[in-house]
Amino acid sequence: MPPTFKRAARISDLIIKEVSQMIVKGEIKDPRVSSAFITGAKVSDNLSVANIFFSVLEDYADKNEVLKGLESAKGFIKTRLSKKLKMRKIPDLQFKFDTALETAYRVDEVLREIGSDE
Repeated sequence: MPPTFKRAARISDLIIKEVSQMIVKGEIKDPRVSSAFITGAKVSDNLSVANIFFSVLEDYADKNEVLKGLESAKGFIKTRLSKKLKMRKIPDLQFKFDTALETAYRVDEVLREIGSDE
């Protein structure tokens, strides 16, 4: 049986690509957003909500300020996505901080401390 690919997964991948390009190309003019990078996206099965996960460079930017910048640019991002995704209705965008990198840094620190104790 061939694998089934959900439309939501394809749209998630496109959202990651498009929003990342907007940030890298400087299309989002809010300077708070420039230090963000998109780590993932999850679109609900009914295509009504898109959770977009982001992270920031360690000690470079305040994640709350980046979140405020992304929230303020939400209308612009949604408009740009509507042109790229060619969907009748663009999902509601919800930005969330991705804690995976912070967790990885902490685990790495603990492992280094354990290694230096021996």
